[in-house]
Amino acid sequence: MTEEKRPEEAPERPERPIGKVTHYFSKVGVAAIDLTDTLRVGDTIHIKGHTSDFTQTITSMQIEHNSVEVANAGDCIGVRVDQHAREGDQVFKVE
Repeated sequence: MTEEKRPEEAPERPERPIGKVTHYFSKVGVAAIDLTDTLRVGDTIHIKGHTSDFTQTITSMQIEHNSVEVANAGDCIGVRVDQHAREGDQVFKVE
């Protein structure tokens, strides 16, 4: 008998918490996020809550309607998201 080979699951990439969703603007699909760590355009984030659970790459972000490439701990940023996020959802940076 031959053993059936199963496709290996991709190893989970480590994540660390970097903030929390404070508001979701449904008309424009933007999440307001209070950061507790640095975030850059090009980073991948994971948004997870009671009903939210998705990963996406940051293509742009704004602070007070001004586009920025880097945001630091303490900043409140606006990020266009692919799916609906909810207030209180945790935001993780995928390493």
